[in-house]
Amino acid sequence: MQTRTIGKNSVGRTAVGAIGLGLMTFDQTGTQPRQQLLDTVRAALDAGVTLFDTADAYGPGDELGAGAQGANETLIAGILDELGVRDRVLLATKGGHVRTDGGWEVDSSHGHLVSAVDASLRRLGVEQIALWQHHRPDPKVEYADVLHTLKEIHDSGKVRMIGLSNADPAQIRLAAEILGDALVSVQNEFSPRFRTSRPEIDLCTELELAFLPWSPLGGLGNAKELAQKHPAFAEVATELGVSAQQVALAWELAQSPVVIPIPGAKRPESIRDSAAAADLQLTDDQLMRLDKE
Repeated sequence: MQTRTIGKNSVGRTAVGAIGLGLMTFDQTGTQPRQQLLDTVRAALDAGVTLFDTADAYGPGDELGAGAQGANETLIAGILDELGVRDRVLLATKGGHVRTDGGWEVDSSHGHLVSAVDASLRRLGVEQIALWQHHRPDPKVEYADVLHTLKEIHDSGKVRMIGLSNADPAQIRLAAEILGDALVSVQNEFSPRFRTSRPEIDLCTELELAFLPWSPLGGLGNAKELAQKHPAFAEVATELGVSAQQVALAWELAQSPVVIPIPGAKRPESIRDSAAAADLQLTDDQLMRLDKE
């Protein structure tokens, strides 16, 4: 698989596969037995996927409430250890979202973010987190104050690189001023269905920050929906004899050399299909049709 870069010289540039793996829906339930998850991780690595993305708020089902906090980090750390593949993965996580018995909340207070990093270090079993991302702005805390907390966390040595998630252009520029080269990535929603993050992609290209689209396959859930809402993607997929998911990811990769989509997958065949998008070449005419849809 072709690679793309996360990081800058001062914090260490890391090459990762152009397609990553989003782990939000990874959980060890009756429908996702552990062996299936092990096979999915193996398939991802065999296909060249090396960026794995989790968060401290990810965990199975809303019914667990606050008990889900940290479950995904613990699960993926155990799987990587069982397979003995830690050194093959850039494992990214996030903090600032909190699972409660009432749903999802945000907490970007200084005390919470500092304690969240420490908790993630313990669950992941590492001395330093490779990429730690602020999950979502908190309306109760000034964004500049959040960024100064992130700088303090980075300067402590507990994280090597800092990322933002769900940030707008003004917030990204402010972060670049405060964090300097410690800021390496932005993770916002982007897909055929959700395209309003185009300004953030352009800014990340300007600032040489990786852009990690979350939910990159949004709107491609089933064939009927695809034909109705995204006919151009269905047409190009038919022309090339590949899945619409591959076309969507290849289209995203073509937006900028800083884009690294992180589709979710819970089965080996799903991540293999997504990974194949890294080598899918779309023509200028195809890209124009997809852009215009």
